[in-house]
Amino acid sequence: MFPKKPPMGFNTWNTFGPDIDDKTIRETADAMVDKGLLKAGYEYLVIDDCWSERKRDPETDKIIPDKIKFPNGMRSVSDYVHSKGLKFGMYSCAGVLTCAGYPGSFDHEFLDAKTFAEYGADFLKYDYCFKPGDVNGTLLYRRISMALQNCGRDILLSACNWGADNVHDWIRSTGSGMYRSTGDINDSFKSFRDIFLSQVGNFKYSGPGCFNDIDMLTVGMHNKGNVAASGCTDTEYRTEFALWCMAGVPLMLGCDLREIDDTTLKLVTNPYLLRINQDEECRPIFQVRGEGGNIYVRILSGGELAIMLVNFADRKYPVFFPFEHIGLPTSVKKGLALKNAFTGEDEGVEKEYIRTPVDAHDCAVYIAKVVDL
Repeated sequence: MFPKKPPMGFNTWNTFGPDIDDKTIRETADAMVDKGLLKAGYEYLVIDDCWSERKRDPETDKIIPDKIKFPNGMRSVSDYVHSKGLKFGMYSCAGVLTCAGYPGSFDHEFLDAKTFAEYGADFLKYDYCFKPGDVNGTLLYRRISMALQNCGRDILLSACNWGADNVHDWIRSTGSGMYRSTGDINDSFKSFRDIFLSQVGNFKYSGPGCFNDIDMLTVGMHNKGNVAASGCTDTEYRTEFALWCMAGVPLMLGCDLREIDDTTLKLVTNPYLLRINQDEECRPIFQVRGEGGNIYVRILSGGELAIMLVNFADRKYPVFFPFEHIGLPTSVKKGLALKNAFTGEDEGVEKEYIRTPVDAHDCAVYIAKVVDL
């Protein structure tokens, strides 16, 4: 499958880990529709690891769903997800076992691709644990991609090798639609900050057809669930979400959508931030010089710019951003008309620079357009 924009959806791992079942998936599907997440663009509901029996079916050799967790089978779950207008995602692994020790797809790629198609999958997250050490990982992703392309169903391949083997150099050639470029996230400011910073120089490899995936979001988890750590404040969560939107990466929610709070729901459905993430030109961000914080800019379609001033420090700083560094010299009679991406409010026109105080771990994000003064 060739995604033209960063995929959006929900993955079970961050909140539920191994504790997934038929009821949880159906309730999550209901929540995605009832709370307006599908309408906002979150279309994939992806079941992660621990969905299957510990052994393949002895007669067919197929991976089969856990009979206790999914007593009606996986096709029944898939049909329900589809009935809500959502797309259904599943999980497997390039190794002999998955990361949690369930059957992997090594040497079963074509059988498993056909099985996932029979289950009605539209998305496959493909992990990298328990891979035989002497087998080329690039080959394994090419193999599963070929199997999916010949399974009779359009399934997006989400490669998940955690950035190993210089993945950004070759992953597009495999036919993957997105690829994990980092280790696993946890629910802490340090985790999402370090993950984002590790990929600033690699977002240039991301674009239509194959998007850099910097892991599922922890926004709104509040130190609950499978990847709980120190937890984050609402201010930190809004910085996390804004970073993911600015970077143009897949937006896979990870909090319990059945219990999502109003602040989080408003943030992840913010039309201005989603507009930045889903911009049709899919251009990478670039970092510019300034003072007091990190400054990222992204060229958008229609001549607009997305500008983010972020303060990763532990105390408040005034962030200074001179327009000279984006190609708008002080000598021309031009300025930037600024729209606050969090509120949608117009904040007037600035000439030559922006200088604004930004709280610790917070950010300011603008959609800007060049105007005559």
